[in-house]
Amino acid sequence: MKKLAIGFVLMFSAAGAAADYYKSQVYEVTITNLTKASQFTPILAATHRASISYFQLGEPASAGLALMAEDGDVSLLAEELTATGKVLDAANSADVLGSPPLLFAGQSVTLRLETDGRRARLSFAAMILPTNDSFVALNSVRLPRYGSRVYTALGYDAGSEPNDEWCANIPGPRCGGQGASPEEDGEGFVHVANGMHGIGDLPAETYDWRNPVARVVVRRVR
Repeated sequence: MKKLAIGFVLMFSAAGAAADYYKSQVYEVTITNLTKASQFTPILAATHRASISYFQLGEPASAGLALMAEDGDVSLLAEELTATGKVLDAANSADVLGSPPLLFAGQSVTLRLETDGRRARLSFAAMILPTNDSFVALNSVRLPRYGSRVYTALGYDAGSEPNDEWCANIPGPRCGGQGASPEEDGEGFVHVANGMHGIGDLPAETYDWRNPVARVVVRRVR
């Protein structure tokens, strides 16, 4: 009789775990800019299935990722993700930060997203200003089942524009130049960025950075 009782307890525990796996879960994602003087443009975060990601290292950037990395415009990237049919929820830091929608050095922003056990991955990306086509990102990382988890986010280069560091080719408050420049080619693939080098209009002693460029705390709140 005791063994039978234990069997029922295990059965109901497994059923409860399965129910928790599939029900809606809510997370708060707090992103802190760790650079000395750079800003992050509006951050597009999403919860999604493990079968998709924002980019693949060593592969060409999508049109949406390239536009985000060069101009800070996340609209096309959002369309690309939505078209997969594998995104459960998305959030844009511009809705939290207001005007200007920039995350400055040393500042943090918290985004709230929903998901379930079948879509337990998180990604986000934002352009790093001032750069030609560098961006900060987490790319398809696991969400914690319970509690919280801390990640560090790297700076990547979309490889879609030459890193000339001339303000004429860099948007934002410091430079005010042109963002997207489809007529030019960069390295041709996404790779880990290596900061700013003072070869154009931007002094390296002010605007250079090294990885990681952001601290990310992901906490399940429901």
